[in-house]
Amino acid sequence: MKLYGIKNCDTVKKARKWLDEAGIAHEFHDFKKDGLTSERLTRWEEAAGWEALLNRRGTTWRKLPQTVRDTIGAQTAHEIMLENPSVIKRPVVEHGDSVMIGFNAGEWERTLEKG
Repeated sequence: MKLYGIKNCDTVKKARKWLDEAGIAHEFHDFKKDGLTSERLTRWEEAAGWEALLNRRGTTWRKLPQTVRDTIGAQTAHEIMLENPSVIKRPVVEHGDSVMIGFNAGEWERTLEKG
């Protein structure tokens, strides 16, 4: 299992703590510090959809020009997420063939029990 996010993100911290307390081994990748490839982002978009990945509630999103926010589409969202990984909803978890976006303990428990 690989968990992607930003080290200082509160939600990422909660998710990592939850995984540790559940005894679930995971590798952490800070995509702000360690980067993010277009290919990996494309896999996440194919698995979960670009809309699910785009964090429209964060400050990075609010700092984008209104015209960009009003006309966002799959291609522009991809480019913006690569240039500004802080705009990606966190954490992103790759577990087997599945991709989970955001942290929801109940959903994670159900998903991880299956796999």
